Amino acid sequence: MQRVAVLGSTGSIGTNCLEVIGSLPERLSLHGVAARSSWKLLGEQSERFAPRFAVLEDIRLKGQIPGGAFSPRTELLFGPDGVARIASDPEVDVVVSSIVGAAGLEGTWAALEAGKRVCLANKETLVVAGPLVMDLAQRRGAQVLPVDSEHSAVFQALQSGRSQEVRRIVLTASGGPFRGWTSSQLDTVTPEMALKHPNWVMGPKITIDSATLMNKALEVIEARWLFGLRADQIEVVVHPQSIVHSFVEFVDGSIMAQLSPPDMKLPIQYALTWPERLDGPAPRLDWQTAFHLDFLPPDLDTFPALGLGFEVARRGGTCGAVLNAANERAVELFLKGQLKFRDIPRACRAVLETHTFDLNPTLTDLRRLDGWAREEVTRWIS
Repeated sequence: MQRVAVLGSTGSIGTNCLEVIGSLPERLSLHGVAARSSWKLLGEQSERFAPRFAVLEDIRLKGQIPGGAFSPRTELLFGPDGVARIASDPEVDVVVSSIVGAAGLEGTWAALEAGKRVCLANKETLVVAGPLVMDLAQRRGAQVLPVDSEHSAVFQALQSGRSQEVRRIVLTASGGPFRGWTSSQLDTVTPEMALKHPNWVMGPKITIDSATLMNKALEVIEARWLFGLRADQIEVVVHPQSIVHSFVEFVDGSIMAQLSPPDMKLPIQYALTWPERLDGPAPRLDWQTAFHLDFLPPDLDTFPALGLGFEVARRGGTCGAVLNAANERAVELFLKGQLKFRDIPRACRAVLETHTFDLNPTLTDLRRLDGWAREEVTRWIS
């Protein structure tokens, strides 16, 4: 029995994770859940699973939650300290890190310091502080297993060979809702248009990132640190069907890919139960129905965000923290109607080029640059 804490349990990854846990009661139990401010859904999760702890990170909600909203068997905590507490709780075996954005770093860090298995759905953790995070995991004897469908696919395919036998990995991208559009067409994009992803149901931030291809840029950076690769060993191909989730090419020319319907329950379950595979709730491919698979090169001129990902993966240092923070702020402004769609990567490029680069930053340096980059994007639009 693995006791699980889910950080970000009310988001898309979190709710899928709870479906997996609920389907495998003989193997998985829910010990803690955490959310930013969605107390009603968090309360419903508490009533269903009766975890030991539930955390609302927004401390302003303390004293405002009506009685009976949470199971009497669940202790309700507030603030970032509550997230750190359940992430490091000695009774927790596995921590699912799915809090959106750079905010997810703190809980992940606490879990790794405590030597936990971390099922990482928060790609920003490795984008911001990849070398520091992986070094901490090694020193503490912790595990970092990917939950993103692309990185899970790579992780699974890598088990067909040894690390020194890998020539390259190829991450697949759906292309988002604007695949094949021209630059002039992208000038007309509104937040409502960008939030309509053709294949995946995700939160608003990651959906916008998928539309700009910034999500794939962040995945390139994440893969660099997660798998210990050089930047030139990582490629991206557009695959509109989202059936092949990524593949690995070995030095002998063999290519291993992982295929499944576009549903997050499979990679979540694999991270939770690895190295075992169990029957679970994920949908299956129907091999009795004809379908085809397309692979196209990405359009780096029309979608320049992806090029930023390769550049940051090559440079390392402070670049990941700056790019991630600038993008988070730019997406926020776009969703508010204060920034145009094509200006998201432009703002990120401008902030990245003006920051003071440091090859070996501390965690304190990265936190400082996170705030600086957000302020710079705000100034950039004015």
